[in-house]
Amino acid sequence: MKILLHSDKMKEVEKSGVGRAIIHQQEALRLNNVAYTLDPKDDYDIIHINTIFPESYLMGKKAKKAGKKVIFHAHSTEEDFRNSFILSNQVAPLFKTWLKKLYSSADYIITPTPYSKKLLEGYDLGKPIVAISNGIDLNFYQKKPHDREDFRKRFGFKESDKVIISVGLYLERKGITEFVELARRMPEYQFVWFGYTNLNTVPSSVREAVTTKLDNLHFPGYLPREELKKAYFGADLFLFMTHEETEGIVLLEALACKIPTLIRDIPIYEDWFEDGKNIYKAKTLEEFQAKIKKIVEHQLPDVTEQGYLEAKKRDIKEIGKELKEVYEKVMALDTVENK
Repeated sequence: MKILLHSDKMKEVEKSGVGRAIIHQQEALRLNNVAYTLDPKDDYDIIHINTIFPESYLMGKKAKKAGKKVIFHAHSTEEDFRNSFILSNQVAPLFKTWLKKLYSSADYIITPTPYSKKLLEGYDLGKPIVAISNGIDLNFYQKKPHDREDFRKRFGFKESDKVIISVGLYLERKGITEFVELARRMPEYQFVWFGYTNLNTVPSSVREAVTTKLDNLHFPGYLPREELKKAYFGADLFLFMTHEETEGIVLLEALACKIPTLIRDIPIYEDWFEDGKNIYKAKTLEEFQAKIKKIVEHQLPDVTEQGYLEAKKRDIKEIGKELKEVYEKVMALDTVENK
């Protein structure tokens, strides 16, 4: 059994959560001795497609014609497409139609969480759907002696500075405008947003947020994994204000690094995280502001060890076992069909 891990337009997606998920898949399969290739010219039994471009759909059709089995990894939904790019809300219904065409062309669908699985079940795709986390490489997220110091030196922060970070594309859905408002309200803390999106593709509200000039607000752009890891270890709080996700790989990264974490209280995290037990949650700007202060000033219990356990459940070696089980199921379906 050999798997083709396929993704189109890698340069466009490599800095996104999908790009990170693809890296995790390769390591997960390697750790579980599952043969895979990234070259579509190689021989393979199953194509596992991560992207949603027309080329991805055509690649799946071509593979089926050649007698291969097709798995689509549903990283995207209509719900998380909204409030992203210019006109995204207007074209969201068309985007959903495209996703339905794409995903229903597969033999099997993988999606990161039970929440996104439930959304997709409402799309009436007519194909099996399984929830498997994108996973986290816990071995990579081990603290090195000078990570905190390196981060603060690079960005000019003193040891006494209280540094709050977030990671993501410049999207309204990610909560970037509210992040900027919190920086405005809390000048005593440093706010840093890591990530990048071409500002020509986002609404004016997001452009205005990213170009806001405040002494305590920083937009350094995209950071490579090794440097971002130092940021997790060097900051005092990870703030994840997203309004909609299919999982949130950066959240798993933060939990793996045992950084105090505050997230928006949204449906995907209802049955996953409990406020004050393994993470902290807020809904309104006022709640975020109050909890930021209490967490950073150590006025709330430290729940990072409990949060780490949630990341540990999603270690990529375990994720690789789950992927292998799905591949074997798909191969068994193939055997039944050929009888």
